[in-house]
Amino acid sequence: MAAITAALVKELREKTGVGMMDCKKALNENDGDFEAAVDWLRKKGLSKAAKKADRVASEGLVAVSTDGGKGAVVEVNSETDFVARNEKFQSAVKEIAALTISAGADVDAIKAAKLASGDSVEDHLTNLIATIGENMSLRRAAVVTAEPGVVASYVHNPAVADMGAIGVLVGLKSDGDKDKLAELGRKIAMHVAAGSPAVAVSVDVDGVDSAIADKEREVFADQARQSGKPENIVEKMVEGRMRKFFEEVVLLKQAFVMDPDKTIEQVLEAAAKDLGAPVEISGFVRMALGEGVEKKEEDFAAEVAAATGQS
Repeated sequence: MAAITAALVKELREKTGVGMMDCKKALNENDGDFEAAVDWLRKKGLSKAAKKADRVASEGLVAVSTDGGKGAVVEVNSETDFVARNEKFQSAVKEIAALTISAGADVDAIKAAKLASGDSVEDHLTNLIATIGENMSLRRAAVVTAEPGVVASYVHNPAVADMGAIGVLVGLKSDGDKDKLAELGRKIAMHVAAGSPAVAVSVDVDGVDSAIADKEREVFADQARQSGKPENIVEKMVEGRMRKFFEEVVLLKQAFVMDPDKTIEQVLEAAAKDLGAPVEISGFVRMALGEGVEKKEEDFAAEVAAATGQS
């Protein structure tokens, strides 16, 4: 048996584009025979899967999973929405979301974690790529905790249970009745999903990135000065506009979509009186499928013409 060195594994990876662990396994399975290992990877479909890895995957599913005071949301992408309707893909995404609760939000850690089958998440996705024929990737993940309390979830227009294009988690920290907390948390999650009047970026004012707030303040000040008002009036105008800005991007300051006469902060205060215990939002996440991914514009007429040799 030939010695399976790191250099040999690296060479096989460079030739096939397959992950290091799969390359090492291929060499072990074939007693270090390089060419046999290449054939082994081809038969497993892993070389074919690797060639698809640079193709843009912006469709897929966002999935949520909760367990009491813990919750996770993940985005797993595919190239087309057709694959998002594939039961094998859906099953994998569901299992990945559940696994993320314990694995944490680090994508590399999730990829290395083992599924019920014994395969790692990364290996399982690679096998799905080879089987289904499209590139897939675990793009991102987030975890919310509320101890004591509950993490509630909501999926807008679900494709199947707990999976769709927009997934939201809301953590409510409280000693109050968990069923009532879960009901309230789901309503707030629906508010976050609606993104009305704007998508919240922070639970409270202190959580807003100071660079973002300073930039807004600078813009508002420049606009106010153009009116020719005295500086003391400008300052009041800026403070008024900043309050409006925070009402848009701070979750607690937003008007509750189900009762616009109340802010989320006021909704929590009312809930605390009902539950007989303080209620606070420990965290929230809103994840929308494909946001920030540059999608390739397809010209199907040109593609058909090229395939048929027409100009």
